[in-house]
Amino acid sequence: MDKEAVVQKTVETLAPFETANLVHFIKNLTVKSAMGNPWIIGMFLIVAFYAIVVRSKFVLSLLFAAVSLLLLLRYTLPAEGDTLSVSSTLPFAFGGLAIGAVLIYLNFIKTE
Repeated sequence: MDKEAVVQKTVETLAPFETANLVHFIKNLTVKSAMGNPWIIGMFLIVAFYAIVVRSKFVLSLLFAAVSLLLLLRYTLPAEGDTLSVSSTLPFAFGGLAIGAVLIYLNFIKTE
């Protein structure tokens, strides 16, 4: 392959990582698509591996908060087109309080 072919193949391979494509992806990202996207799951796994190896309580707390908020949003908020009701708002509110309580306990109360 000549130099032009290699450059063209590289441009085609890296096209999904252009800024405009990344911004479009993030704008159209939903909780359901984030939970099924292998790139996002892979990033979470890499961060989790790093946090466990380094034993960073702060990074583990951030990871716990992000994953639990994604799960909370996915399972408590109504589907598109439905209206908010007390039966969907209360689990969201109490789930958020539980996540906050766990984070406060892990970061400020529990000592090693």
